[in-house]
Amino acid sequence: QASLVESGGGSVQAGGSLTLSCRVSSDYYMNSCMGWFRQAPGKEREAVASIDLGGRTEYVEHAKGRFTISKGHTLLLRMNSLKPEDTGMYYCAAHTGQFRDCLGKANNWGQGTQVTVSS
Repeated sequence: QASLVESGGGSVQAGGSLTLSCRVSSDYYMNSCMGWFRQAPGKEREAVASIDLGGRTEYVEHAKGRFTISKGHTLLLRMNSLKPEDTGMYYCAAHTGQFRDCLGKANNWGQGTQVTVSS
């Protein structure tokens, strides 16, 4: 069964960096829309970044210039200049059957990895 497994979360001070990794067990996922989402305490899950079949990336406004999504053997999210408001559970996701216009789309989820940013 195909799976998405995140790692790399942790606690960091404001201004620090983390790189999240998602181990993807199926080429089917890698050949579809992929992305990262996050859910802050008491809030709904929201999109952070996406990457399509051709490698085109998209970011929500608060991630632009600070976060970088990439894919190779794994899906990565490099996060720089972290802020306390970046705290939350981060999820790797794939949207099978779609190859572009990926931001915010997902029908397969990992279990999440916690990111905590202290001020």
